[in-house]
Amino acid sequence: MQTMTPIPMPTHQDTAHRVTVLNRHDRPFHVVLAQQFDRPTIDQLCQLADMIRTIGNARQGSQFLRTLLSHRRAMLYFIQPSTRTFLSFTAALQILGVPYSDVRDRSTSSEVKGESEDDTIRTFSQYFDMIIIRHPMEGFAEHVATMLNAMPRTIPVVNAGSGKDQHPTQALLDIYTLYRSFQEPSRTEPRYTRNVFAGKSIAFVGDLKRGRTVRSLAYLLCRYPGVRLVFVSPPELRIGDDILEYLTRHDIEYSLTDDLRDGLPEFDAIYMTRLQDEHDAAGESKKIDYYRYSLSYDMMQHGKPTLAILHPLPRRHELDEQLDTLPQAKYWQQVRNGMWMRAALTATIFNVDTAIRDHYHAYYTF
Repeated sequence: MQTMTPIPMPTHQDTAHRVTVLNRHDRPFHVVLAQQFDRPTIDQLCQLADMIRTIGNARQGSQFLRTLLSHRRAMLYFIQPSTRTFLSFTAALQILGVPYSDVRDRSTSSEVKGESEDDTIRTFSQYFDMIIIRHPMEGFAEHVATMLNAMPRTIPVVNAGSGKDQHPTQALLDIYTLYRSFQEPSRTEPRYTRNVFAGKSIAFVGDLKRGRTVRSLAYLLCRYPGVRLVFVSPPELRIGDDILEYLTRHDIEYSLTDDLRDGLPEFDAIYMTRLQDEHDAAGESKKIDYYRYSLSYDMMQHGKPTLAILHPLPRRHELDEQLDTLPQAKYWQQVRNGMWMRAALTATIFNVDTAIRDHYHAYYTF
């Protein structure tokens, strides 16, 4: 099997060019970087996800949604273990009527015969209209998008997790969950028209150095002035300097600490993460007391009643199962929100979002 040299991590000097390459007509075509999404696009996706979940709640509406993209086909190329992301995408595709196939093990493809991974992807592009990729190598999804842009037939590439780099669709469902947690519905004001993040304090806890979900969500939150981010981690696993530099350039207030309990009373949301020791080179994470970065049921007496607790899952001991029944626990809603957000993203990529909005306004607004 041919190996690929990882693409260097992005710098702010070339990100604008990379976004231009990935977008079409000022909207996402390939979905690779969280930086592709400006605030209006995020807000529109959240609103569209709400519309899809409302329409899909009735049999007639569900049947309508399944007609929209039944002529498209998707390939899920998941060469890294996944439960939620894989099932979330398949459920989203089913909502929109998209037939799909998947390869989750290289041993089932011609790569075992010596075919390069690039040629495997090129083959997929001839059969399918979208490729959704989960891969252990940083930069791989962007590499594929660039490669397919040069092909006579280019199709959208969606990054479903790329090494320790980014996970943009997870960040979109995370911000959708936070939006729904923070916003008080109003009879006169549509959802997603005001900055509900202004004045909010959001804590990211745990393995932040290797947490691609944290990186991507931090990029998206920079679109909302007035939010404050607190990074709680062991010194060895602190958030990368490139993210901190990005926050500084966008005038986002942040702080670093190794004490979760001290700041708990002030947090409006806590984003918990597990120890990602699969990235260890020689078991170095075993030296870290990760219990200090765990959230227990007893600790909730110090948190706000309106606190939102998120976790990209899977969890280990860092998130007490006794928390599951509390109203502050939003992580199971977070799982379900991923299905609606990924359906909204797929609809937007294939330009059927307008049809969904028209249907919603025709039948579900009074």
